Formats: sequence, C-alpha cells, structure tokens
Amino acid sequence: MARTGLYLSDVRKARDALLAQGRHPSVDAVRVALGNTGSKTTIHKYLKELDAEDGGAGGRKASISEALQDLVERLAARLQEEADERVVAIEAVSAEQARQHAGSVRDLEQQLLAVKDQLRLARGDVEREEYGHAQTRARLESETILRHTAEQQVIDLKERLDENEAHRRSLDEKHSHAREGMEHYRQSVKEQRDQDQRRHEQQVQQFQAEIRQLQQSLIAKQDEATRLNQEGVRLVADLSHAQKALYDEQSHGRQLTRQLAALQSAAQSAQVIAVQLADRDAQVITLKERMVAETGNLELASSRIRELELAMAATQATLEAQRELVAELRAHLSTQDAKAG
Repeated sequence: MARTGLYLSDVRKARDALLAQGRHPSVDAVRVALGNTGSKTTIHKYLKELDAEDGGAGGRKASISEALQDLVERLAARLQEEADERVVAIEAVSAEQARQHAGSVRDLEQQLLAVKDQLRLARGDVEREEYGHAQTRARLESETILRHTAEQQVIDLKERLDENEAHRRSLDEKHSHAREGMEHYRQSVKEQRDQDQRRHEQQVQQFQAEIRQLQQSLIAKQDEATRLNQEGVRLVADLSHAQKALYDEQSHGRQLTRQLAALQSAAQSAQVIAVQLADRDAQVITLKERMVAETGNLELASSRIRELELAMAATQATLEAQRELVAELRAHLSTQDAKAG
C-alpha cells in the first residue's frame, strides 16, 4: 500500500543509495530502502520517471538485459499491484466475513447463554420434579397407610353407628314419652294459667267495680259532709241569732218583769223560743255526731280503697310472676323440641 506523503525525491535518494552500494535499484530493493513503505506501483512509476530523466540527460542507451530486467520489474510491479488490489479486496471481504462471523459468534454466544439458562432451568425443573416425585411417593405411602387406617376406622365407626342407632331408637322412645308427658304438663299448665288469668281478670274487674263504688260512695259522703257542714254552719248561725234573741228577750223580760201581768203572752213566747232553742241545740249536736260518723266512714272508705289498691298490685305482681314462669316454661319446651329435632 502507498505510503502517505511518498515523493519522487524519496525514491531518488533510495535508488542513488542502492546504486552507490553497487546494487540494482529494483522496486522491491527501493521499497526495502524506504522502510517497506509505499506502493510498488508508485515506486515503479517514480523509478520510470527517474530513468527517463537520466536517459534524456546523458543519452545513455539501456542494454537488453537492463531492458528485460526493467520489463520484468514492471511486470512484477503490475502483478504486485494486482495482488495488492486482490489482497485489499480479500481483506475487505475477510473483514466483512470476520464482522459477520463476530456477529454470528455473538449471536451463537447469546444463544449458548440462553441454552445454558434453559438447561439450568430444565435441571432445576428436573430436580424439583424429582423432589416432587419423591414427595408424591412419600405421600402415596402415607396415604396408603392412612387409607388402611381409615378403612379400619370405617369398620369401627360402622359398629359404633349401629350401636348409636340402637341407642338413638331408645332415646327416641324415651323422648316420645317425655314429649307426651311434657305436652300433658304443658296443657295442664295452660289450663291452670287460663284459669288463673280468668280469675285474675275477674278479681281485677271486681276490684275496679268496688273501687268505683267506693269512689262514688266517697264522693256522695263528701257531698253529704259538705252539706252537713253547711247545715251546721247555718244552725250555728241560727243558734247565735237565737241566743242573741234569747239574750235580748231575757233582757226585755227583766225589763218587763214589772209588767208581768201585761206581758204573759211575751213570757209564753219566750218559753216557746226556749223550747225551739233546745231543739236547735239537740239538732246541732246530732249533726255534729253524724258529721263525726261520716268522717270516720270516709276514713274507713279511704283505708278500704288503699287495701284494694295494694291487693290489686299484689295480684298484678302474681300475674307477672306467672307470666314469667309460663315464658320460661315455653323457652324450656322450645329447647327440648329443638334438641329432639
């Protein structure tokens, strides 16, 4: 290949050096003298130019041997040039092939790595499969043992089931008798509860009627006591007026004592008024006694009302207790029915 910057002067110096040494300045010798640099075609061209210069200047004729040698050298240079071109082409093709080969090698290396990864994964899968197979074999052996054990347990359970079935039939019979007894007890309790409820309702109605009667009687007694109080006030007022009239009459009688003969009729009137006053006093006393008696009756009625209210509250509490007992009995019966179901 041609050296960059190869000049004619460089080729002249190399040729002259070879001639001074007594050597023939062939293309190869000149190229060696130039340090194995430069294209042989270029060196041949420069040598031809130098030969032409030397021929024009001295008028020297080359000998036949030199002409033949020159021809040989030019042919060799031409062959070398063609060889270089072919080498360059071959090197380019080789470089492209090397590049392609390097790419193929990289692809093959990547494929090799992928295959190695797949092989590693496959080995892992095989190891896991072998481990799983070993575990499966162990589980199969364990399941075989468990199956034999389970078969024996099934036989035992069938025997126990037969025993439990016989026991269940016995319990069903007992439960049937118990349900019949419970149903009878439930019916009797229901009848007793209905009777107690009806009796309680009758008692409540009776107590309410007595309370209404007592309340009405109390209202009547209060009205009568009010009327008696009003009558007593009126009688007291009349008594006051009568006493004042008596006092006035007595004063007037004392004044008229000296006129006894003439005022006999006034004395008789005074006696009548005295009798009436005594009657009024007796009526006042009677009314006071009746008022005291009615007050006692009113207190008795109030006490009776309180007693009836307490009795009604006790009856209500008894009824609530009976209701709670019935609710507990119902819950117990429901529990028994659920267990029986």
